[in-house]
Amino acid sequence: MPAAALPELVTLAIDAALAAGREILDVYAGPIAVERKQDASPLTEADRRAHRAIAAALAAAGLPLLSEEGRALPAAERRRWERYWLVDPLDGTKEFVRRNGEFTVNIALMERVAEPEAADGVAVPVAGVLYAPVRDLLYFSWRGGGAFRQDGAGAPGVAAAARAAAARRLPCASARAAYTIVASRSHSSPETEAFIREAEREHGRVELASLGSALKICLVAEGAADVYPRFAPTMEWDTAAGHAIALEAGRDLVDPASGAALRYNKLDLVNPWFLVR
Repeated sequence: MPAAALPELVTLAIDAALAAGREILDVYAGPIAVERKQDASPLTEADRRAHRAIAAALAAAGLPLLSEEGRALPAAERRRWERYWLVDPLDGTKEFVRRNGEFTVNIALMERVAEPEAADGVAVPVAGVLYAPVRDLLYFSWRGGGAFRQDGAGAPGVAAAARAAAARRLPCASARAAYTIVASRSHSSPETEAFIREAEREHGRVELASLGSALKICLVAEGAADVYPRFAPTMEWDTAAGHAIALEAGRDLVDPASGAALRYNKLDLVNPWFLVR
């Protein structure tokens, strides 16, 4: 894909995310009915409406769409895609139900970098859009173009390059006095606790930061935190948009065991544990 094409695709993805955000906020304003999927995770009408809005907006690009709320696709089919959209229409449904505002729309543009028969992931994110509707907060990036934070995304129809010129480039300057880990002591795991203890031994003073959904990745990307250890299951659509933003901010999502960067479009769409650093 020519690099010049990426900003136009990011513009399309931003407009899709804003359209999804409007649908989400419309549901958010009223009573929220919660269903349960087969894996017991929550599902709301906002998830469905956001998916439909994104699918309609992205159709103009003519690329395949892999969405949490879309139909399941055979691995043999999707792993042959050269480029595709990877979407979580509403990341942080639990935060949505709790009405804490810490949920996002995640849209990533993916590109195949390995043969479809490769044993593990065959794709990487080359552009990402992450939008928090309640905050009207937008993060976006494209390969070679940088990563940006726009406080007050406003209306659709603005070119990504114009948004970038008016936004803050990541990472932002930080005045942190302590090594900062994205984690929560109240909702932690033994692995996370061990990671924190090791960081305390290495860095001395350690502070914790926490946010819902993929906003946690953005804390590291923008420089508000040093590392985000994730020792719990996630899906590919949970991380791809944030990963794209982190990459352009000089960060990465890596497997803590091997140090290798996460790959996507695996046979199984469940991510391994990872670190954002």
